[in-house]
Amino acid sequence: MVKVFTFKGKMIEDLQKLSLEEFAKLIKSKQRRNLMRGFSDKQKKLLEKMRKSNKPPKTHCRDMVIIPEMVGKTIQIHTGKEWLRLDLKTEMLGHKLGEFALTRHKVSHSAPGVGATKSSKNLPMK
Repeated sequence: MVKVFTFKGKMIEDLQKLSLEEFAKLIKSKQRRNLMRGFSDKQKKLLEKMRKSNKPPKTHCRDMVIIPEMVGKTIQIHTGKEWLRLDLKTEMLGHKLGEFALTRHKVSHSAPGVGATKSSKNLPMK
């Protein structure tokens, strides 16, 4: 049996028919306020690229709220170092793009490098 995804009791086809104001009533208050203020110029440009182009657009716009129109498309988000390819799914509705492209990673250091002092070259025995 296939599980059908619903968002606040509405299927994705119903959500795509809603206007932006009606969709904003279904999401959390912070994202709702963001949508009700209107899109910035960068966000408008991103939506136009997503509508027109077949290839995934690249963006630095990490504060864009994922709306039903964007579901099912692919996008590349900048993490500060590289471009992360992201497939937008129905579970991501109402979240921001930056939540799915993490900028901080775990740092794991290896042995001391060239020019290290003698005390830092002494590695403890395990």
